[in-house]
Amino acid sequence: MSLPHAILTALLEKPSSGLELTRRFDRSIGYFWSSTHQQIYRELGKLEQAGQIRALPAPVPARGQKKEYEVLPAGRAELADWVGRTEDPKPMRSALLLRMRAAAVVGAPGMRDELRRHLDLHQQQLEEYLAIEVRDFPPARRESEPDRLRHLVLRGGIDLERFWVEWLSHALAELEG
Repeated sequence: MSLPHAILTALLEKPSSGLELTRRFDRSIGYFWSSTHQQIYRELGKLEQAGQIRALPAPVPARGQKKEYEVLPAGRAELADWVGRTEDPKPMRSALLLRMRAAAVVGAPGMRDELRRHLDLHQQQLEEYLAIEVRDFPPARRESEPDRLRHLVLRGGIDLERFWVEWLSHALAELEG
């Protein structure tokens, strides 16, 4: 996946300014595809140059006014093409797992504390995802395919957080026992 495709997806859901996109990334897409404010603005410029998005005309022209963007047909076509492509799973990259491997060689001072910290963070994220599921995806809101797809993305996040909570709990029990 790439940031331009994440931006096209977000803009097709709702035309937005760069700042609004950043906020929306923080609340939804950013859970599985994070990006900085600067990266989003840089990609908006590239997408605009490529003719895939355009800035909407301002109702009242004013200097320094934020630009709101919408997706053009070329952007929709690019996103549809990308969705239709095949892509092999990418190998997982985890600094924590690499640090644990290194700790096996050079020693592990503080590793248990770091594992506990990660466990707390994953438990908090799991609770947040579960709250989003209750708030945004009651069974009655899962009738359309787009709603089911959005819910499945969230369920993927829930299942990943459950994995990490279980694995970290097991790792701590093994190191302490």
